[in-house]
Amino acid sequence: MSREVILGDIREIMADVFDMDVDDVVVTPDTTADDIEEWDSLSHIRLIVAVERRFKVKFTNAEIERLRRVGDLVALVEAKQPA
Repeated sequence: MSREVILGDIREIMADVFDMDVDDVVVTPDTTADDIEEWDSLSHIRLIVAVERRFKVKFTNAEIERLRRVGDLVALVEAKQPA
């Protein structure tokens, strides 16, 4: 699965989690929680759970703590995909 596909899927998940129209969600690899008003600690947990479910992966607490931007999440999902 390519990074572009993963990013697109995460964008759709973010629109759902943040209760936004998918066309209003501008997500790039450099997007951070500071860029989206609705992205707070509770919605962050919901986002991580939704991403884990969608991609059938599980993140450790240490991995989650290292996430700083959407690109980090995309790379982490990509790394956990079967070869």
